[in-house]
Amino acid sequence: MLSAKILIVDDDVDVLSAAKLMLKRHFSQIDIEKNPQRIPFLVTNGDYDAILLDMNFTRDVISGKEGFDWLDRILDIDPLAVVVLFTAFGNVEMAVRAMKSGALDFVLKPWENDKLLATLQAAVQKRAENKAHANVQPTSATPTAPPKTANKPAQSSFLATSPIMQQLYATVERVASTDATVLILGENGTGKSDLAQLLHQKSNRIDKPFVTVDLGAIPESLFESELFGSVKGAFTDAKEDRAGRFEEAHGGTLFLDEIGNLSLPMQAKLLSVLQSRLVTRVGSNKPKQIDVRVICATNQPLAQMVAERTFRQDLLYRINTIELRLPPLRERPEDIVPLAELFLKQYRHQYKRVVTAFSAALVKQLQRYNWPGNVRELRSAVERAIILTQNSTLQPEDFFQNAFTEASQFNETFQLEEMEKQLIVKAMKKYNGNITEVARELGLSRQALYRRMEKYGL
Repeated sequence: MLSAKILIVDDDVDVLSAAKLMLKRHFSQIDIEKNPQRIPFLVTNGDYDAILLDMNFTRDVISGKEGFDWLDRILDIDPLAVVVLFTAFGNVEMAVRAMKSGALDFVLKPWENDKLLATLQAAVQKRAENKAHANVQPTSATPTAPPKTANKPAQSSFLATSPIMQQLYATVERVASTDATVLILGENGTGKSDLAQLLHQKSNRIDKPFVTVDLGAIPESLFESELFGSVKGAFTDAKEDRAGRFEEAHGGTLFLDEIGNLSLPMQAKLLSVLQSRLVTRVGSNKPKQIDVRVICATNQPLAQMVAERTFRQDLLYRINTIELRLPPLRERPEDIVPLAELFLKQYRHQYKRVVTAFSAALVKQLQRYNWPGNVRELRSAVERAIILTQNSTLQPEDFFQNAFTEASQFNETFQLEEMEKQLIVKAMKKYNGNITEVARELGLSRQALYRRMEKYGL
């Protein structure tokens, strides 16, 4: 038996049971989880040697998008994590995309036992190599303190080049060491979760859990059980006692994202816990004391919502002891190029591309563009350009130059699949539909190009 910890995440309990039954003879610890929303907590605190991750949960049946989204989250939390993707729906293109996205391998259901075992053994070995390379000794199956990589610096939107960000950073330095409740305001894509994580990293709770809850993604019927926990038998699917997010974050930081999306009844329940610092699991009558530092975030105008009676004034008072506003990227133009360079280094390493710099013309275009999607849009634009470029120095055309001519008329998207489709269309026009020339221009085989054309209905 190999001394290693394996985490399996799948929404099918039969799959979880069968995989655990088979693998427990070969690895010292097998943890299973049905709810993918618990992945951040488990990865932050589990130090797993390998993670077997389903690609399709409830939101999207067969595309694998959820698997890729959760793969990105896992690698954000722990860059040394080794993930094997797991699905009943797959093809060669999906397998290639999985490995380009950072997965070690791709296993189809129903699996062959020998193949699954060999793949996970290789994953465990890869994890050990990753840790050795990072000068971190591999751990045994015995649970340990959260690895330092779980609290990696949240620097992606905190390059304090601009005066407005330097001022915000100075405030963070003063606030972080306290236990004051913080409310982070800002548009979508400005980096509110990065700021919350930075506050945790600079706090006295850095060695304790940092638990993130997307309140906008929790159905009202599950709100209490997800945040406060439940006991066995409390409802149909409650087959065991389970801690809620407040208990998971005990001693550390609880980040409540999208708090402006809560209904009034949910606001009342949250306020009660924040006031009393006591949680009672669903189905129990025994309150538990909790010690958490609460950070909230929203892109909603809470003061206006209070005036409209859609957000409780007493809850707003409770959560905004300290209020931090993250400026949109258009208000911090000095940070655009440094951020783009940071993402360039990150993605050229991830995709193993020889891309070294931005051209002077592109730098001007980046600074002129309005960036309605803020840091998130900039990150996606750089990633797409690195994937698709044929140049060692990125040029304006790598970012689709017409997208930057008039920001107010910009209707494009930086979703990778849409960008790939647009690039094929552009190349087809350039070569008047000559498939051989288009394939050569895009660096694809004719067969690969035909598959993409069929995929996008071209």
